[in-house]
Amino acid sequence: MWVLSEMISLGKSCKRAKGINESSGERVLRSRQHDRGTSQERRYKRSHRRSPSSGRQHGGHRDRDRDRLAHPTSSRRARIYRHHASSSTSQDRHRHRSPSSRSQSPRPPSVEDDEDGHLVYQSGDILANRYKVLATLGEGTFGKVVKVKDLQMDHVMALKIIKNVEKYREAAKLEINALEKIATKDPEGQHLCVKMLDWFNYHGHMCIAFEMLGLSVFDFLRDNSYQPYPLEHVRHIGYQLCYAVKFLHDNKLTHTDLKPENILFVDSDYDSIYSSKKRRDIRRVKRTDIRLIDFGSATFDHEHHSTIVSTRHYRAPEVILELGWSQPCDVWSIGCILFELYLGITLFQTHDNREHLAMMERILGTIPHRMARKTKTKYFYHGKLDWDDKSSAGRYVRDNCKPLHRCMLSDDEEHRQLFDLIQKMLEYEPSQRITLKDSLAHPFFDALPAHQRLPDLRAAGDSQQSHERSHSLSR
Repeated sequence: MWVLSEMISLGKSCKRAKGINESSGERVLRSRQHDRGTSQERRYKRSHRRSPSSGRQHGGHRDRDRDRLAHPTSSRRARIYRHHASSSTSQDRHRHRSPSSRSQSPRPPSVEDDEDGHLVYQSGDILANRYKVLATLGEGTFGKVVKVKDLQMDHVMALKIIKNVEKYREAAKLEINALEKIATKDPEGQHLCVKMLDWFNYHGHMCIAFEMLGLSVFDFLRDNSYQPYPLEHVRHIGYQLCYAVKFLHDNKLTHTDLKPENILFVDSDYDSIYSSKKRRDIRRVKRTDIRLIDFGSATFDHEHHSTIVSTRHYRAPEVILELGWSQPCDVWSIGCILFELYLGITLFQTHDNREHLAMMERILGTIPHRMARKTKTKYFYHGKLDWDDKSSAGRYVRDNCKPLHRCMLSDDEEHRQLFDLIQKMLEYEPSQRITLKDSLAHPFFDALPAHQRLPDLRAAGDSQQSHERSHSLSR
């Protein structure tokens, strides 16, 4: 069974990233940062990654590193946290169900932390009298993901064990709160958000149990040597992603960290098909059903909005320019994701704000004067981007980025429809950017088979909207 790729949110061991020598005409990569100077830290280390936009390769592949730093919790931390008072000495308490009463003699867990705050455990340990540790699935800067067996329910799940460090505990509480609110509005999981099965505090370690899922769409892409997804897969994945995020937006919630790592296949089993063109086998996932994960940065409309959100490569221009943001920043991220699934490469492969804006202008055209005039950042001079096309960075952008429409693999109508949708999602002005409601009605999704279409569940709830307004998904 494929493991829950929630572990990607925790980061994989950061041993593979390698710099590329700039003196040889190649670019030195810095960390791929979700530049946020606060409480939730996640690392994404990727090696052997293809270069952006044009698909040219530099030094074989460009590393694609992603460091995710946490968002401020000062205003959100004041929220009353009602569940599971922690204690490192008292017996841990579970929500939902009482501890297992099975007669067994498990090895007592170590209940100690390493120097980084990770829980020290061994295979066979039983946590909170219920979860038997089977294997470590992944680890990162703020915790580990462990494969466990629920001894009460007799099934396997993924348990995210957060470091015994205050800022990571607080970040985990925010994610738990968001997941509980989502579950309240969508108890059956019909809107494709990952199911949180349980949570508890284990001697200072916040632990969150999730349903077992498959690989992320990024992991599958990487394991398939960055072979792009077939167009019908892009269509189904994109449709589900719009559907899931529209549900969040309808309930006044912005995800803020949409990216391929946070989209998981329910089942990532695949067929191997020999490609005479590639002269090797290519993997084709059997089922393209997905779930959306990682709500640690999700922000409700009424909450404090951090200045910087999103992982770098999926960050909207209004965020970079510090003009304020809301739900449309998620739509921008989805546009970047659709491009990546279609071509197997990142649209904006950069680690620098000014270069990022230069790439946008090269691919999408000039940034509107209103946005350039309104921003307080120093990236513009007399209303134009302050960018030297003749510098090494300028040459890189010029050589490796091209207008969006020139990236189509075919001139067929369905390819044109996809790029029309992406273009509308990558509209600079947030107020002019396509909504997810309109995205779902876009002609690109007309060819979706009937069995892949999802019901419009909102219509059924509209009659109760006024009655339930006070119970809306908010904190």
